[in-house]
This record gives sequence, C-alpha cells and structure tokens, in this order.
Amino acid sequence: MTSNLDTIRATYEGSPQDNSRHLLAALAPDVRWIEAPGFPYAGTYIGAAQIVAGVFQRLGSEWEGFAARVQTYLEDGDKVAAFGTYSGTYRQTGKHMTAAFSHLYELRNGQIIRMDQVVDSHPVQQAMKD
Repeated sequence: MTSNLDTIRATYEGSPQDNSRHLLAALAPDVRWIEAPGFPYAGTYIGAAQIVAGVFQRLGSEWEGFAARVQTYLEDGDKVAAFGTYSGTYRQTGKHMTAAFSHLYELRNGQIIRMDQVVDSHPVQQAMKD
C-alpha cells in the first residue's frame, strides 16, 4: 500500500511528465486546489480540469524551466506538507526568480482532496514586471 507521503513525493520527484501523471492520478474528482493570494494564479480551483487550465498550463506557457523543488516533507496522518523553492524565468520579461513555497495536502483514501499553497510571491511578481 502506498503511503500519503509516497503519493505526494511522486508528484515532485520524477520527470515533469511522470510528476504530472502521478498528480492527475492522485487528485480526487472534487479536489480543492488553493493558490495563495498575491501569487499570479491566486484562487481556488475545483477538479483536475480547472487546476490544469488555471495553474499548470499557465505555468508551462508563461515560464521557461519552471520547477518546484522540495527540500522537506512532513507527514501527519492524512496531511502531508512539502517545503521548497520555485524557480523559473518569466518568458515575457526574461527575468529569473526563486521563491520559497509550502504546500499542505490533505488526502482521503490515497487521493488528494485539498492543497493549500503558501508562497513568497514577491520574487515571482518582480520577475513578471517589465
């Protein structure tokens, strides 16, 4: 049986294609994905289609080499936290950024039912400014 921690690790630690595949497989149909206020993609997205369109497609098209690298994971029952850094270059300005983040996941029966993002959005916003 796969642990909640293993489920979340699999969404960060492989190739981008593997990470995407593992994430989509782990999302509950009614998952709530909450991007932090101040982040360019801030808001609450419900379900995989909204998450992909509202967050991941935009990251892929607007940023060169965007990555989320986790340094630490913490697991507490049905919750898993991932702490790390985002990095990437905003295509429109050519500016690179590195920003600290934390993601708090809640899982039920091995599926992600909620993700809450906390991020230092200032470096992200600075990279997006001309």
